[in-house]
Amino acid sequence: MNIHEYQGKALLRKYGVAVPRGRVAYTPMEAEEVAQELGGPVWVVKAQIHAGGRGKGGGVKVVKSVDELHEAAKRMIGMTLVTHQTGPAGKEVKRVYIEEGCEIARELYLGVLLDRASGRITMMASAEGGMDIEQVAAETPEKILKVAIDPAVGMNPFHGRQLAFGLGLEGKQVSKAVRFMTAVYEAYLDTDATLVEINPLVITPAGDVLALDAKMNFDDNALFRHPEIAELRDESEEDPREREAQRHDLNYIKLDGNIGCMVNGAGLAMATMDIIQHYGGAPANFLDVGGGATGERVTEAFKLILSDPDVDGVLVNIFGGIMRCDVIAEGIVGAAREVSLHVPLVVRLEGTNVDLGKRILAESGLSIVAAEDLGDAARKIVEAIEGAA
Repeated sequence: MNIHEYQGKALLRKYGVAVPRGRVAYTPMEAEEVAQELGGPVWVVKAQIHAGGRGKGGGVKVVKSVDELHEAAKRMIGMTLVTHQTGPAGKEVKRVYIEEGCEIARELYLGVLLDRASGRITMMASAEGGMDIEQVAAETPEKILKVAIDPAVGMNPFHGRQLAFGLGLEGKQVSKAVRFMTAVYEAYLDTDATLVEINPLVITPAGDVLALDAKMNFDDNALFRHPEIAELRDESEEDPREREAQRHDLNYIKLDGNIGCMVNGAGLAMATMDIIQHYGGAPANFLDVGGGATGERVTEAFKLILSDPDVDGVLVNIFGGIMRCDVIAEGIVGAAREVSLHVPLVVRLEGTNVDLGKRILAESGLSIVAAEDLGDAARKIVEAIEGAA
């Protein structure tokens, strides 16, 4: 689960992370009130959406008067902000964050996440703050500093000093940076975050260390432990199909292709998407119905795929172990009849009750193409879509 910048800063502040004063506003008049409350002479108006690159898209504006602030807020609220992370469709801005301005001597980067290869928490830092960290990692990876933290031991001051010295900090900046990093680590650990990213982390001319931005992502499976964080969810920022999938315990992620995929098992779903691309197609989604899905869940999954206007064909790839192929077949037939199937459908079934499942599909009277194996299924769905086009 993602949250907005202003929500992330409020959480980090509770753990002692230094952030500039600010408050969210939903109208230009409310933005003026926040500015007067903060005092001047400089403010920053920031569009609040779940995406990076807002500044490049016109979603961050430094202003030096209340009138200028009003106009900036008026322009941003309601605009469709397009960044490299939103895609060409962009996202509508429903609120802005008004923050006091600050002097900046240096812009740095700081991030915390789990390194699954080592099983340790990794804190990363770079002197290239304010830039896309992906670009830095691709072009100058040596500029990204890393320390691995054993979760059984926790973060120690030497971890922070190693990063601070690597960033070229001196004097009191080092101790302030160590306190800052320790607080960020504690926030990451205590909230079951999957990512805390501060870009830029700034050093002021006075030597203070401040989080000028804050991005926090959380493990959905741990939200039952954090109802106060779950309440921060902004459903308007999420894909409506992904929200619907969560209601039915389906793992669904929208992608950019035109071949809808329904698979049981995350590994099999990844293999299915890979082989679709191998045969020249592009998956429209990742959809794992799970190992013990019911007929009802399969029906909902099929309807979910077909609700996507980008889907020109559907590939169902099921390996029946705990899940029976006849249950899958009945769900597919029921959903196809309910939504009036209008795109090519290729089904590959294997495993428990596979013969019964294939017979249900064959006797359904629907235009369903059977496949013998995964390669055959991928080839047939790509050819069917090309033929329909």
